[in-house]
Amino acid sequence: MDAGMPREILQKKMGVVFKNLKLFDLALTHTSYVHEQKMSLSESNERLEFLGDAILNLCVAEMLVTAFPDEPEGALSKRRAALVNQKQLARLSQLIQLGPALRLGKGEEKTGGRTKESLLGDAFEAVIGALYLDQGFPAAQEYLGRIFIDLIPDSKKVETSQDYKTKLQEFHQRLFKRSPRYFVESESGPDHSKTFVVRIEFNGETLGKGTGRSKREAEQEAAREAFSVIREDQKPPRVKRAKKKGPKLKNEIISR
Repeated sequence: MDAGMPREILQKKMGVVFKNLKLFDLALTHTSYVHEQKMSLSESNERLEFLGDAILNLCVAEMLVTAFPDEPEGALSKRRAALVNQKQLARLSQLIQLGPALRLGKGEEKTGGRTKESLLGDAFEAVIGALYLDQGFPAAQEYLGRIFIDLIPDSKKVETSQDYKTKLQEFHQRLFKRSPRYFVESESGPDHSKTFVVRIEFNGETLGKGTGRSKREAEQEAAREAFSVIREDQKPPRVKRAKKKGPKLKNEIISR
């Protein structure tokens, strides 16, 4: 490991000792470093981030259900969104000083990668994914329990005003009982500095588009645009009805 902070110090701050240090190093390896060193993309922390995201959401959801047995699903979803959004995960990363331990490419280093919310949040999830693979679900659950125990009771007070993705999802779930879908329309730039364009669709209609340095950032921007349109209209987006194909098919048969 060749980052600014030795992994022993980071593990001490976390209160965790990894058995397989290669997993720990992998969790701390950003795509910019992999690209610069001409390594395989599988040697970056992206796959661990994907795994850690699922584990984090499950553990926090279980903590909330246990802590608030009488609250409905909608209220619990708001609390979870407040606890696992990018800004909050970046704060948790800063508490254990995860930034200085990351392996970054020189370009990402120069642009302040160690303090970027998106990068820190992703790295935090990757570490959770690595801990799960290293020691199993109970270890990951115990670690997250220690971190979130003081945040769970006051989770409603965590700032969520900018979480447009959650707001948009709640709006559609309330009216249509299902959520809009997010699609990556394009991505450009080198692996260590990509730009993503994401669109949101509902019933075949585009609700909004967003651009960002990460998929999450682009999704939030697309959701912000979609939500601003909803607020202006004060009504749900038009739902397209499927055209009946029976009569058309009948006419085609007659014409033949």
